[in-house]
Amino acid sequence: MQEQFIRTKMLFGEKAMIVLQNARVAVFGIGGVGGYTVEALARSGVGTLDLFDDDIVCLSNLNRQIIATRKTIGQYKVDAAKERILDINPEATVYTHRLFYMPETAKNVDLSVYDYIVDAIDTVTGKIELVLKAQEANIPIISSMGAGNKFNAADFEVADIFETSVCPLAKVMRKELKARGIEKLKVVYSKELPFQTMEIEEKSKHSRKEKRIPSSNAFVPATVGLIIAGEVVKDLTNIRNNK
Repeated sequence: MQEQFIRTKMLFGEKAMIVLQNARVAVFGIGGVGGYTVEALARSGVGTLDLFDDDIVCLSNLNRQIIATRKTIGQYKVDAAKERILDINPEATVYTHRLFYMPETAKNVDLSVYDYIVDAIDTVTGKIELVLKAQEANIPIISSMGAGNKFNAADFEVADIFETSVCPLAKVMRKELKARGIEKLKVVYSKELPFQTMEIEEKSKHSRKEKRIPSSNAFVPATVGLIIAGEVVKDLTNIRNNK
């Protein structure tokens, strides 16, 4: 075990560290939430990470995305994240996929090879498709609900999708998943009412329609991403805190 993971090993134990080292986790969406999830998984000793995103780093990402710096502007997010991961842990294996996960691209991804899947996608159709395919493959998955237009990072919690309330994205997901026969899904969400902010619209890269751009900050997406990473680590190692 590398010296850099000694303090983590003190908390988790050697058996758990071996599990993490041998684990393969896929993260879909390497943005404000997914970037911090990847960061924490890499620093926790997860041995193999698959990164899915086809977006590039831009100036507007600097306020919240850990992979976004002046140096990485213009790079594909998966490439910037890979470089960062390998700088943290050179022994990690990182696969990059310049792919926007949607129903029409799902056939290009074999989810059965993963031990855990993280949904940090920001489109409902992509999220639903990923959840369906993950559950068909019997692979654990955790989904991020709405992190945009939120201010209180401490309000986020882990719950089953059908126990959520207030969050507009969770409401849509509940309806769509129920219609498809999905009975459970672990999510991270907040009951905080979304802020009403000035709306900006831009052309979607994957649709003819314009999409609304939510407001964001440095601490809410980071918190959601770290909570997700913690759940992945705890589920993979079967470690829970003493209560």
